[in-house]
Amino acid sequence: MLVTGRALQGLFGALLAPAALSLLTTTFTDAKERAKAFGIVYGFSNAESHDWSSPLSWGFLAAGAALLAVFAWWQTRAAHPLLPLRVLLDRNRGAAFAALLVASAGMFGVFLFLTYYLQLTLGLSAIQTGLAFLPMVATLMVSATMSTTFLLSFVGPKIVVPLGMALGAVGLFWLTTLGLDSSYAANVLPPLLVTGLGIGLVMAPSMSVGTSGVATEDAGVASASLNTMQQIGGSIGTPLLNTLAASAATSYLVGRNPADKLVQAQAAMDSYTTAFMWSALLFAAGALITALLFRRGIATADPDAAPTVHM
Repeated sequence: MLVTGRALQGLFGALLAPAALSLLTTTFTDAKERAKAFGIVYGFSNAESHDWSSPLSWGFLAAGAALLAVFAWWQTRAAHPLLPLRVLLDRNRGAAFAALLVASAGMFGVFLFLTYYLQLTLGLSAIQTGLAFLPMVATLMVSATMSTTFLLSFVGPKIVVPLGMALGAVGLFWLTTLGLDSSYAANVLPPLLVTGLGIGLVMAPSMSVGTSGVATEDAGVASASLNTMQQIGGSIGTPLLNTLAASAATSYLVGRNPADKLVQAQAAMDSYTTAFMWSALLFAAGALITALLFRRGIATADPDAAPTVHM
């Protein structure tokens, strides 16, 4: 089943990838504009192969930020904006978008680097590693369901989402204590459960708040923006945490014998814990941001708003 599923993903992914690139090519017909379009989420990727001080890294990041500012300005002037800023400028909705962006970037540290640790350090098989994540999924499902059906109605997102961010930060900081001689049951499972609990309190309420109270004509834009925030968060988290982890491993190897198996293992361990630490810092920053942005109290429903679909 897994092999068939991955084969289908590859098949349709192969159809989507060139289609996406062709859209950029046909949309940005001017060579200079097309170069800018391809250059944007690129600075982070360059930081891994070059360096943070390289113009190929910070230059593209600065250009991307500038283009984003130009896009926001243009949307205020366009007769039919692609992304009406009124969708983003609602305080609760903007906070929900920010929460999804930060959480998606931080979650990368859990899924990718913990997978490396379970397989390469603890020696679990691919199937065993997949099963090892199931307890986290279970706590995530429970907290996601409870937060949207119960907690949001009583305390509102200003408490629920920052609490989830804080729990995610605690779980990820806890994972930084892992070592070469750690075990799954004693050292991995407890922080994994805490992290899953936190992620459930962040993602589901943010999706609910991000699509509630939206005017009917903006419903599609709001839901698409939520999905975009998740994708951008993951796209930022991937190269950012990979770069930080790779830098940590390289720093550990300085002055040591890179051919030594134990040195190699400890260098990899340093890279994992560095990724966990930065992921935890992202969640901690998300807790502060959402605590400041979300309004107090329970969000009131707008009778003229589009219906909200809870998933």
